Amino acid sequence: MAVFAEDLLQAAEAAELEIGQAVKTLEGIVDYNQWKVIEAFQKRQVSDFHFAGSTGYAYNDRGREVLDLLYADIFGAEAALVRPHFASGTHTIATALFGVLRPGDELMYITGRPYDTLHKVIGKPGDGTGSLADYGITYREIALTGDGHVDWDEVALNIGEQTKVIGIQRSRGYDWRSSFTVAEIGEMVDKIKALKPGVIVFVDNCYGEFTEKIEPTQAGVDLMAGSLIKNPGGGIAETGGYICGRADLVELAAYRLTAPGIGGEVGAMLGTTRGLYQGLFMAPHTVGQALRGSMFAAAVFARCGFTTKPAWNEPRTDLIQAVSFDGPEQLIAFVQGIQRAAAVDSHVVPEPWDMPGYEHPVIMAAGTFIQGGSLELSADAPIRAPYIGYMQGGLTYSHVKYGVLMALQSMRDRGLL
Repeated sequence: MAVFAEDLLQAAEAAELEIGQAVKTLEGIVDYNQWKVIEAFQKRQVSDFHFAGSTGYAYNDRGREVLDLLYADIFGAEAALVRPHFASGTHTIATALFGVLRPGDELMYITGRPYDTLHKVIGKPGDGTGSLADYGITYREIALTGDGHVDWDEVALNIGEQTKVIGIQRSRGYDWRSSFTVAEIGEMVDKIKALKPGVIVFVDNCYGEFTEKIEPTQAGVDLMAGSLIKNPGGGIAETGGYICGRADLVELAAYRLTAPGIGGEVGAMLGTTRGLYQGLFMAPHTVGQALRGSMFAAAVFARCGFTTKPAWNEPRTDLIQAVSFDGPEQLIAFVQGIQRAAAVDSHVVPEPWDMPGYEHPVIMAAGTFIQGGSLELSADAPIRAPYIGYMQGGLTYSHVKYGVLMALQSMRDRGLL
């Protein structure tokens, strides 16, 4: 058994007592979402024959069709496209954006600079990569105000005739800001539609699913995308993503995923169907375990003198727990400590490297059963000032607790705490 310093164990015990009432509130959200998922399964009369695989064109794959209906029901959308053919969250988001944008249109993000991996999707004019810019789609972003809110004066000033899609990133990404709650996103939708009624509001929902009782599509969002190796896959889905929202927009995204005129009518599931169903069923519970772990982490790190965002008693609308460190050595020790706590690849020592799609060296702790599965306990950070580590996930609360203690002990062993 790992040996942790006595004062760290005492801090952990005090933290668990401190977050007790918040955990009870969280359990109410888990129950609500779990029952919502079960009732959707019952409504669609899910049976074991829906789990059968398909090959070739996979026309009339009823399991695939019902899975789409389940996501639409659960997320309060007109339609959904749920497929293992999406390679990542970035791929899913790109498919949605390319599906609805055309040359001469403008994409405007109103929540500041989006997550690093989307920068190459947006691209630059003439870059030759097939980016949005390469197809003559312009891009504009509106920086958040100093206190992390949408700058509505700038939005009103810059929204124009060519603005086709307004993008919102729910999660903080690699920024030191609060993630946006569904209620806040709903208010954004109202203000956006007042400025330009016909504009499409798109939300990157990665890390946010099942953290609240409702999803952005239930608050007026037109189109939304996320990854199945994050929240909705429940730690079981091996790959994939989802797009949901207005039926016409989902259909356009499906045409981009396959081909015009074919859309979501094809796509062999190749044995993944059972995992996608079971992962969706497990997702509310597993997300709850991860959120409880994030609350614990925030409370313990605060007791050890670190600044965290969100604090343990602040509202949570995604999985991500940000912790501010004094320098790169402390940050690297934190990430390496999370890796040491893994059940898979605990012997591997992560180091910063130039990861494809990122603009700065990135260090990632990812001792996971699903490669890149960030509903599992993981941590990552760009090596740039300010030195902020981003921890997320945890299939079980006990694992998160172990990982947090291991990260603190790793810093202690190096004289950094």
